[in-house]
Amino acid sequence: MRVSRFFISTLKEAPSEAEVVSHKLMLRAGLIKRLTSGVYTWMPLGLRVLRKVEAVIREEMNASGAIELLMPAVQPAELWQESGRWEQYGPELLRIKDRHQRDFCFGPTHEEVVSDVVRREVKSYRQLPLNLYQIQTKFRDEIRPRFGVMRGREFIMKDAYSFHAGKASLDATYREMYDCYSRIFARLGLKFRAVAADTGAIGGTGSHEFHVLADSGEDAIAFCPTSEYAANVELAEAVAPAAARPAPAHPLHKVRTPGVKTIADLCRFLKVPAQRTVKAVVVDGIDGRPVLLMVRGDHELNLVKAGKLEAVKKPVSFSPPAAIAAAFGAEPGSLGPVGFDGVVIADHTVLAMSDIVVGANENDHHYTGVNIGRDFPGPRAADIRNVVAGDPSPDGSGTLEICRGIEVGHIFQLRTKYSSRMGLTFLDESGTPQLMEMGCYGIGVTRIVAAAIEQNFDERGIIFPRAMAPFDLAIVPIGMGKSPLVREAAEKLYADLRAAGVEALLDDRDERPGVMFADMELIGVPHRIVVGERGLKQGQVEYQGRRDQSARGVPLQDAVEFVKSRLCAD
Repeated sequence: MRVSRFFISTLKEAPSEAEVVSHKLMLRAGLIKRLTSGVYTWMPLGLRVLRKVEAVIREEMNASGAIELLMPAVQPAELWQESGRWEQYGPELLRIKDRHQRDFCFGPTHEEVVSDVVRREVKSYRQLPLNLYQIQTKFRDEIRPRFGVMRGREFIMKDAYSFHAGKASLDATYREMYDCYSRIFARLGLKFRAVAADTGAIGGTGSHEFHVLADSGEDAIAFCPTSEYAANVELAEAVAPAAARPAPAHPLHKVRTPGVKTIADLCRFLKVPAQRTVKAVVVDGIDGRPVLLMVRGDHELNLVKAGKLEAVKKPVSFSPPAAIAAAFGAEPGSLGPVGFDGVVIADHTVLAMSDIVVGANENDHHYTGVNIGRDFPGPRAADIRNVVAGDPSPDGSGTLEICRGIEVGHIFQLRTKYSSRMGLTFLDESGTPQLMEMGCYGIGVTRIVAAAIEQNFDERGIIFPRAMAPFDLAIVPIGMGKSPLVREAAEKLYADLRAAGVEALLDDRDERPGVMFADMELIGVPHRIVVGERGLKQGQVEYQGRRDQSARGVPLQDAVEFVKSRLCAD
């Protein structure tokens, strides 16, 4: 491709709207252009990258035995009402009406549609298992679109759905999809981890997320460096302390703590470490009364774990001030278990503490020397906190570390959540109707591009892995318009590389070398050859890899084979 015949639109500075590196560089490199909040046009250069990602995904999905189809983006409300998600999904579901005032939505996902397809077509166990996938545009009406295509409203997803006659078959396909995803992300040149995850709004049982590791990631991942254990912090188990709770050493004592509302305030006022304090968080219970959740002062309450407690109303909601005042006689910041006759649930770490500091249920007062069993009844025990670095790994193989990740893929075992609601049955070998088991497997195609940039960039721009780079190689001729020698050599090299199957980009613009170098580095082309008159007189061109610190001379006659060898090494 010649730059003069292509459409490259680079910027020296990123627009002020851009926050993270990928958003800034995608706008500067001209990969995307903003249309409206959370909605972007993929420009020709960005589309080349996107199509390469899609190609790898498609090849691996096909190799796994999945079958591609394409379902409508606009879906009738009746299907979502049938599954129960029309109201459950919330405001992220973009609801629309046609000219007859019938309700539709712009699909954020396709469990309902594919279930409708399968229940119409599949009748016998002989037609199972079946794994159907598509690569298609989705829309989720995010309340706060941000980070460019990382959290946009319109995006492209690969979503697959499998159907099975039994759990064993689902398990086999789930494992195949796990392996398939691992191959996809490895081929794309990404550093990633698969982590155990919560099923969230999709539902079901088993779930794994695939995260590209990057400091800018929104998700925290707990992993053990000496084993295979990895899980989203939302799901990672906080192992209960092995040591027994020490015996009480101090009496219960009430202390006036004026203006103290936070753990940090409390530690400063009483000159105690956060590890001796306990946070008291009040949430709504299933019976309408407040539930007191307790975690150590230096730990954070995990709302996903809390939402799985039987006594807690779903979804988790913090109790309003009036309900707290009625139940405790005090405002938040001064709450605790002493004298509270409602449900108290404490994290395992709290149960291993003695002589703790906690609110006294009187405004501007705290207790010191509080002990379980002596000063208040033993609470229910549960894992309700986020793990932290240094916690024991749940598999017993060492301690946990925490890193950041960008979720680019998620696989679920849906089981019979949708088949039971939507009547997905088949006849087994005896002719008896049975519910199908289902799996769901998604990849954020557009998000992969942004995640790859978050992992591969420098001060000059993007450094795309070869598998998703818009072009393999950039040819930058110096003074091509003035030097017949340079023009002839550059044109021949360009033709020879293309004949050898190399996707070369010839920068045939009448621009200064600095401009051409800057643009080629910005857009992330992984290899570059500079053709100059001085080098040609010595029979050489200049090669530099995008990650190389310096260039080196290569004989012109060997340039094609040299480039091919470098591409094979990627």
